[in-house]
Amino acid sequence: MTEKLIVSLDMSDSAQIRALVEKLDTRVGYYKVGAIPFTLLGPELVAYLKGRGKNVMLDLKYHDIPNTVARACAGAKNTGADMMTVHASGGFSMMEEAVKAILIGGESEGHARPRILGITVLTSIDEAYFADLFGTVERTLGEQVLFLAQLARSAGLDGVVASPREITPIRQCSGDDFLIVTPGIRPADKQVNDDDQARTMTPGQAVKAGADYIVVGRPIVSAPDPVAATERILEEMENGH
Repeated sequence: MTEKLIVSLDMSDSAQIRALVEKLDTRVGYYKVGAIPFTLLGPELVAYLKGRGKNVMLDLKYHDIPNTVARACAGAKNTGADMMTVHASGGFSMMEEAVKAILIGGESEGHARPRILGITVLTSIDEAYFADLFGTVERTLGEQVLFLAQLARSAGLDGVVASPREITPIRQCSGDDFLIVTPGIRPADKQVNDDDQARTMTPGQAVKAGADYIVVGRPIVSAPDPVAATERILEEMENGH
């Protein structure tokens, strides 16, 4: 199950990141680089991870006018990232232009084409928060996730980022070849959710539900022993807990 685990490097110190990656060594082959480390450390962090033979999910969640997002994706492609993200709520045209920007020119600087994922509804949002954000809408939070997943697929994206609670309906409507990446993962021994995640599952539950990848950050990064924490999560993934 090692290939299904993506560790989120939401850290601001380059030395700490390198130390963690070296500790986890062969246990983890995929890392997520989000807005915090990328803003502070730049493309050099992606280059470092690629140099160690790791896969990289560049999670910058682009959301702007189509031309701007297309140009940003074209630039992100040159980092060598294996996956990148855009907000599906940016609409069909924005996502379609992002796909075109990645496809034009084929491989760039020796890098294979990255896969583009659409962010559906952030895992920190629950039904009440969703109602506060959007007021009276025709769709529930779950229906909105499904709508955005279908929109992303029609625009040519490779998959979506969604909470583990929406894996089953997305898989049913989008098929087995549509990637589902799920944050909001909390280990089975974490009885109380004391952070900002609202729609969560355990690693084993998410894998059993059909997630292609699960994203885990603080339960590993902030653990007293990140190696032991990673091994417990991998065991939960394997055993379906």
